[in-house]
Amino acid sequence: MGRLSNKNIAVVAENGFEETELTSPVQRLKEEGATVHIISSKSGTIQAMKGDHEWTIEVPVDKLIDEVKAEDYHGLLLPGGVLNPDKVRQSEKAIQFVKDFFAAGKPVAAICHAPQILITAEVVNGRKLTSTKPIKIDLINAGAEWFDEEVVVDQGLVTSRSPDDLPAFNDKIVEEYAEGIHEGQHA
Repeated sequence: MGRLSNKNIAVVAENGFEETELTSPVQRLKEEGATVHIISSKSGTIQAMKGDHEWTIEVPVDKLIDEVKAEDYHGLLLPGGVLNPDKVRQSEKAIQFVKDFFAAGKPVAAICHAPQILITAEVVNGRKLTSTKPIKIDLINAGAEWFDEEVVVDQGLVTSRSPDDLPAFNDKIVEEYAEGIHEGQHA
């Protein structure tokens, strides 16, 4: 039995997610005993990318965003990629799903470009986080305090910069999901 036995983790993604930013954390979460659902706006599969131009593997979608509620999950994972966050941001249901995790104080993890989703959900003002450098100014303009570190944790909000940071990111998400509700996690 792992540290995350009896924990359900939601992963929201669309076509164009960065392959390792989904596969590496999901593998680690499952090794720790978590039940992980890949959630998207369309059924079937979603396709990964490496970088911003090479399409790679397809991953099966477990649930549609229309079918899920934050109350059914203990934590949320948002992988990055150049295309993925922009597609997720276009879904009002996905943005509300993200907001609901913050409102409930549940841990949320976002890597690379995924904090763009947090900007749209209006949950970064006054929060400490990191991201890929191209969206640093967007986060600062949205009120975040940005750090150039491999992993930043702020009351249940876990962020990292890139696939190079996945070992530290994966360790921290396991820790935060295991801890559960964070009183300081807020929008």
